[in-house]
Amino acid sequence: MKFTSTTLFLCMASVATAFTPIATNTQTSSTSLHMSGVTRNANFAKLAGGYLFPEIGRRRNAYIAENPDMADRIISLGIGDTTMPIPEHILSGLVNGATKLGTKEGYSGYGAEQGMGALREKIATVLYNGIIKPEEVFVSDGAKCDIMRVQQMFGTEVVSAVQDPSYPVYVDTSVMMGQTGNIDEKTSQYDNIVYMPCTAENNFFPDYSSLPRADVVYFCSPNNPTGAAATREQLEGLVKTCKERGSILVFDAAYAPFIRDPEVPKSIFEIEGARDVALECNSFSKYAGFTGVRLGWTVIPSDLTFSDGSLVRDDFNRVMTTAFNGASNIVQAGGLACLDPEGQAEINTLIDYYLENAAMLKEAMVSIGFKVFGGDNAPYVFVQLPEGKSSWDMFSEILEKAQVVTIPGAGFGPGGEGYLRLSAFAPRDSVIEACARLKVAMS
Repeated sequence: MKFTSTTLFLCMASVATAFTPIATNTQTSSTSLHMSGVTRNANFAKLAGGYLFPEIGRRRNAYIAENPDMADRIISLGIGDTTMPIPEHILSGLVNGATKLGTKEGYSGYGAEQGMGALREKIATVLYNGIIKPEEVFVSDGAKCDIMRVQQMFGTEVVSAVQDPSYPVYVDTSVMMGQTGNIDEKTSQYDNIVYMPCTAENNFFPDYSSLPRADVVYFCSPNNPTGAAATREQLEGLVKTCKERGSILVFDAAYAPFIRDPEVPKSIFEIEGARDVALECNSFSKYAGFTGVRLGWTVIPSDLTFSDGSLVRDDFNRVMTTAFNGASNIVQAGGLACLDPEGQAEINTLIDYYLENAAMLKEAMVSIGFKVFGGDNAPYVFVQLPEGKSSWDMFSEILEKAQVVTIPGAGFGPGGEGYLRLSAFAPRDSVIEACARLKVAMS
């Protein structure tokens, strides 16, 4: 059969038509919205406003829309997103992982939902010095995702305790899971959550023993947003209280590599008795600039059980095998490279860089006259504002005067009101420029 250009065009047109929706006489009104018969999950209606960081982005974009000539001047000290390139050795792991998929010998499809055996082994030995077992490590796509998986495992009937202020994910996922009541407009706190005050007066470490018991206690050290790193003595007391009360401690160690003080534990499992009461979430995001690459892990000891004696690890494994197909093969190859001696050296260089940024930001704010916390064993600087100054008002004022994006403390809970969080993850030249602008705008 001989094809002419006309024939070919008609064939192509018929193929295209096959994938085109069939038009009907029904017209959709531009002013009406079809509603399904499905009732909305009432727990989502309880959520107060949008999630913090998209809201920061919305306000930043609104400012740029009103002041387009200022767009190129914007410096972000807001969201904790890394900005330095992935280092050479770690990058080579990612590249090699991708290259293998293009070969018959190196190709791999689905892997174990819990992660590659070699990576689990290396996490246990390199990062934990053998105090946890490889089979207790669950590799994932990040600590934030794992917090929600942990919530799915615990279900709707538990009572959670959170630091105040704290990373918004702990509270928001508790609300989504149906663990809470409605928000109290006067206190900006949800019913059925235990809020653990973390203030300058208690060095941002909560006294859980003086508060109502919770089933699950969420604790982050080094802390986001306060930058406080819990001491060994403080963590020993927290583990002891959780053990006495039968609480499970969810320890968020995502900022552990920023700890430079040898007296400050990097893992909750350095604390005696923690294996009986705690699980730990962690991530390569801040270790190696993997915020966009996505790789994390959760450690659940075989000693940790529910009240009926069943293993917590087994239920978390069920969540992972049911709702997750495992982290990307390519990304896990990058994770293995992170844990080589060369990768560890590159990570230390990155961490030093960001800690130097934090020191600059801290010095700048102190020189202006503010009381400042964090920034030593953490990438966040927590700035105490003048009495009565709203953190959202200060956010707007700094954006207007200096074109610097910060994070208002109130976004981390009512306990954060009166504070401002600065992130050290910006490039060095941006940090230097931001310090100069802040000294002018806030003096």
